[in-house]
Amino acid sequence: MFYRLAADFAVLIHLLWIIFLIVGAFIDRRYGAVMVIHISGLAFSIVMQIFGWYCPLTYLELWLRQQHTPSLTYSGSFIVHYMEKLVYFELSPLIIFVLTLILVAVSAYVYSKRKAR
Repeated sequence: MFYRLAADFAVLIHLLWIIFLIVGAFIDRRYGAVMVIHISGLAFSIVMQIFGWYCPLTYLELWLRQQHTPSLTYSGSFIVHYMEKLVYFELSPLIIFVLTLILVAVSAYVYSKRKAR
């Protein structure tokens, strides 16, 4: 039971991380630490895509699920089932890479406007 809940929690954290990467530049820009974490996360995302790596949270979630029931690839609640579809949606790596580059460009624009003030 612990491993199933921990795997569900890993998916939740993964979804929140993705949301943070998307909207991080717009979060209260007064905090430099948020900007550093956001830019670092975007840079790591690009590196992962260039080298074909998966997010460490993906590996954690899969390991936790295997600890719970090795024969099951999915064992979670109704909400987590749909949350996983948001986190692990099917797009070609090229489209994901292009979307990431667009996200980086938008974030850079937002951060440059902040510095100009």
